[in-house]
Parts: sequence; structure tokens; C-alpha cells
Amino acid sequence: MEQETRLGGADFMRAVACLMVLAHHLVLRMDFSYLPDALALPLILARFGNYGVSVFFVLSGFLLSRPFWLALDKGLPLPSLTIYAMRRAARILPGFWFALTVGFVLSFTVYGFPLDRELAGRYVSGFFLMSQWHWRTFFPVEDNGPLWSIPFETTCYVLLPIAFLLLFSPALRPRSALPARILWLGVIALALLGHWLVVTQIPIDSVGRGWEHGFQGGAKEWMPRYNPIGFFTIFAIGALAAGIQTMTSKKRSSLYDVVAILAMIVGAAEIWMSVSGSWEGYGWLGIPYRFPVFPLAVAVALCVLPQTAALRHVLDNRLSRYIATVSFGVYIWQDIILLLMKKLVPWSFGTGSDDVFGGWFTSSLIATVIIFAIGTLSYVFLERPVMRWARAREKAASETVRA
Repeated sequence: MEQETRLGGADFMRAVACLMVLAHHLVLRMDFSYLPDALALPLILARFGNYGVSVFFVLSGFLLSRPFWLALDKGLPLPSLTIYAMRRAARILPGFWFALTVGFVLSFTVYGFPLDRELAGRYVSGFFLMSQWHWRTFFPVEDNGPLWSIPFETTCYVLLPIAFLLLFSPALRPRSALPARILWLGVIALALLGHWLVVTQIPIDSVGRGWEHGFQGGAKEWMPRYNPIGFFTIFAIGALAAGIQTMTSKKRSSLYDVVAILAMIVGAAEIWMSVSGSWEGYGWLGIPYRFPVFPLAVAVALCVLPQTAALRHVLDNRLSRYIATVSFGVYIWQDIILLLMKKLVPWSFGTGSDDVFGGWFTSSLIATVIIFAIGTLSYVFLERPVMRWARAREKAASETVRA
């Protein structure tokens, strides 16, 4: 989840996704039976912060596909897949592996889960980014739920260049920009077909199904509707938005400000309309997060924000850029911190308090400060050094080739 180049609005959208997911996990710690009526609706809406995952997928597809679209339109060769893979690995793996390993150790040292083949197998599958293919390994560790999405996203990282290989092939390579975007609609259609086949042809039994049975029961509840092919459709919508944006990248107009605002209103309305439905917001073919309207709204916003006359300057402020910069660390560490707080301080988040909401609110503020502090440390001391090392390797390899 890295911004490859600064585009107007991208930092803001990443920051919003980060805060949505954090709000979602904080609200999960709230006992809604004690919730004041005046605060019920805002906190229920915050519960749908899980839609931030969809924002992350659309944003990643948008940013990572731009070099491919630019090369395609200019008649250049396919961008280096070695550099592409190196950048993805440098951005994702160090932080993910570290958080995954810490979560694995905590699961049997602090939380008392048996260190058996099942627990170890889930960790290993997550370490090698293969946990997304079965409900038993869907959550690679017991105390860091958000990590499920990282292997899902790496599947999208693999499928993206494969799809572009088709567009760059001599037989299919379009001679102009618009046909290439129309062909990409075919990629999205193929992904939808693949998702439909997974959902209809790979049923999951109902034994031990449901969140009352823990993470693996929750995984059986989500799968097969949650599967990497279905999530690639969300990712591919972001890639399509990038393809459209690269066709209009030199244009600036206040009209784009209006379109961006309308797109964000549609996205917010989709969350509002989700209140009466399932928390997952299943849409077409069972794809979550109000698919396709919500990801399309995000995609439209991303597509036009770089061309806005004023909105991109307002939204991409210092706070947005800071949150966007540390968002990956915030994402991968938040559940560990929240669970440790509950374990070490049993009365946190209002448990057993006369003022349940006040206790939850205070604990949430403390947790947010700790999570952002650790997310910042993760970026400064782990993520950024590895990314710089990878870029230095790229530069050295490029100079060797030129020599």
C-alpha cells in the first residue's frame, strides 16, 4: 500500500482508508448495549469503517497500474517486472513479516493458544503469502486480524502485470488509448467470472461456521465470498481509473472538484445505506463492501482529484500526508495493540465501568496515540530503510546496464 508518486488526493484517500479501518476496530471494542442513543448512529456508521479495505485496494490498483498505462500509451516496452516485484516486496514484506511474527509469538506466549501444527501452519502460510486460499489459514495469526488482507493484496500484485502482459502482447496491443481501456473492462469481466466460479464451485461446509467459533469460524463465514479473485475486481477498478486518469492528466478544471465531491458523497451514501444490511456489505456476486458502487465511487474520486483546481490542495495537507505515510504500520499493528490493552488492562474500553462509553472513548484515544506512535516507528526504522535500500539496488542495476 505505497504511493509510487504524489498524485493530488491520493494521500487524502489513503489517510481516510487508514482512519476508517482504525475506527472500525475501535468500535468493535464498544459494548453497544450501553451506547447512548445520541451516539448510536455515528458509531454504527464507524463500524462500517471496514470499507476502508476496499479503498486501499482501489488505491493500490490505481497507483500501481499507472506506469503500465503510461508505457502502453507511449508505445514503450512493458515496465521492468523485476523492479516492480522488488518495490512491492520492499514495501510490504519487512513490516508484514515482523508484525506477523510478533503476533505468532504472542498467540502462544500471552494468549495461551496451543503451539501446534495448526497454529504453526497458519503462520507459515501467511509468511509465504499463501494464507488467502483456504479458510483454515485465512487469518495467519490469532491476534492480528487485519493481516488477512496482505496476502489478498499480493495476489493482486501478481495478477496486475499478468493482465497487462496481455495488453502489451503484439496480438492485442491497441494502437490508441481508448481501446486499451475497453480491453481492461474485459479483464474485470474475467475476474468477475473467476469470482463467480469460486463462489459457486467451491462451497464451504457450515460446521464451526460463524464468528462465535473464533477466527477460523469467521473465515468460514466470509469465504468463499471473500476470495483473492473477487478482490482483484476491486483492485482492477482502481487500475481502470488510473487508465482514464492518464488520458486526462494535463487538464485542470473546477468541474473536476464538483465530480470529486459528488463521488465522495456517493461513497458516503453507500456506507449510510449499509446500516440496515450486513456488516460486510455484500454486493454483486457476493463481493463485499457494496460492490461495485462503493469502489466505483472511490475510483472516480481518485481519477479526478489530480485534476481538481482547489480540492487536491485542501485535502492533501500535512496531516493527511503524515497519516498516509505511516498508514501501513498503523494497519498492521493496530489489532496487536488493541488486544494487548484488553489483555493487560482488563477494564479498558469501558469493561466493568459505570461509564461504559467514557471508558471506551478514553481507551480509544490512548490506543490511537500508541498505534500511531508504533506505526511511525515502523515506518522510520523498518519500512523506509528497506525501501531506500531497494531503490539504491535499482539505481545500481540501472547504471550497470547503461555501462
